[in-house]
Amino acid sequence: MSIKKALLWIVLIDFALFSSWVMWDVGYLGIWRAGFASWASLQILIDLVICAGLVCTWMYADARQRGISPWPWIVATLLTGSLAPLVYLIVREHGRVVQPVTV
Repeated sequence: MSIKKALLWIVLIDFALFSSWVMWDVGYLGIWRAGFASWASLQILIDLVICAGLVCTWMYADARQRGISPWPWIVATLLTGSLAPLVYLIVREHGRVVQPVTV
């Protein structure tokens, strides 16, 4: 396993565990409420939404180039945030084709 793959797995597992703990503690809506708690937290939320949009744009182009449908990844990103792009990067590194594009 390459260093890149190992780091992706470490980040994914650690972030997934932390996200699960936070969801258990405050719930999905609690995470969103925290984003609106102050101007500072709203700025961070908006910044993360912009970053997620940029990541979705990149994933769309990359998935299409690899012959897979980008839409499951984009929807998963909208629902799970950074977890879906991390999984996408791991799948991409392993060279697996998840779903062929049908247009």
